[in-house]
Amino acid sequence: MGLKQVLVTGACGEIGQALIQGLAGRGDYRIITSDLMPLPESIQSFVAEHIQGDLVYKVKLLYDYSFDVIFHLAASLSSKAEVATEEAHRINVEGTMQLLMMAAYRSEKYGNPVKFLFPSSIAVYGLPDAAAKRAAGRVKEDEWNSPHTMYGCNKLYCEKLGTYYSRYFGQRHLDEAPPVMLDFRAIRFPGLVSAFTVPSGGTSDYGPEMLHHAAQKRPYSCFVAEGTRISFMGMPDAIRSLLMLTDAPRDSLKHPVYNITAFALSAGEFRDRAVEAFPGSQIRFEPVARRQGIVDSWPEDVDDALARAEWGWKPEYDADRFFDEYLLPRIRQRYSAEQV
Repeated sequence: MGLKQVLVTGACGEIGQALIQGLAGRGDYRIITSDLMPLPESIQSFVAEHIQGDLVYKVKLLYDYSFDVIFHLAASLSSKAEVATEEAHRINVEGTMQLLMMAAYRSEKYGNPVKFLFPSSIAVYGLPDAAAKRAAGRVKEDEWNSPHTMYGCNKLYCEKLGTYYSRYFGQRHLDEAPPVMLDFRAIRFPGLVSAFTVPSGGTSDYGPEMLHHAAQKRPYSCFVAEGTRISFMGMPDAIRSLLMLTDAPRDSLKHPVYNITAFALSAGEFRDRAVEAFPGSQIRFEPVARRQGIVDSWPEDVDDALARAEWGWKPEYDADRFFDEYLLPRIRQRYSAEQV
């Protein structure tokens, strides 16, 4: 049996680079990538082909490939999307729809469902204020789906598009054979933290930003209040979850979209970890109304019972292991090396 052909869009991003390394480690994939940027040297050896350019205009090239699996990671993220809303919609929605149409076409034409893995986000939730957020506690997939950001609106709509193309596209009369549908599977990620990249100013980056500043003995002004709480996850668990959901038998999956989480922390608890790891850290809380409002609309935590029940999800990194074994050793190594 030949190698499975897999497409990874947004390959140069944090998740993309980590996912490509994870796929390469399995040894049974021929990896094709797409991104606006050239591939970083660190992952070039794992990739058979790289298609560089705007995905919206490059999708037509992808009809010639026989993909078994698509990981659609390309997106304009929350902070940037709030500044350039039309561009975010074009990238996040039009790009996703073009790719879904291609996967649906190939699934039906060749009678083989293409697996379409879509990383969604807690940004799809929209609680009205901090009091409602505290009262809601752990939120299920079908609750509070009223996003406050362009990015959240885009992600929620694309979840619905994926559900449509995997269940209803090409609907036939009752006496006609149903078409072969693509196999859409979405994960709603919490705030993701990579130990190998510097935070890039994302809306959930205030936690790791504290630690990076503290390690460099630089003061940090946190843009959310001390008591602000959301769920987080280390990158190793994020990649493992994508691969677990990819491997799950289709008949075991009863839902198109799944929450996952690892641990929930407040901004103050992140501060305490930073001070403990780097004594003398100067971290103050100076909430920025616009960004505080966005984070207050996201739940304190999510209920991932469906993922646990239907495909065996369970994080390997709780908060202690995440800090002690994954994040802090690599941050110390990064900045001690820079100071040599």
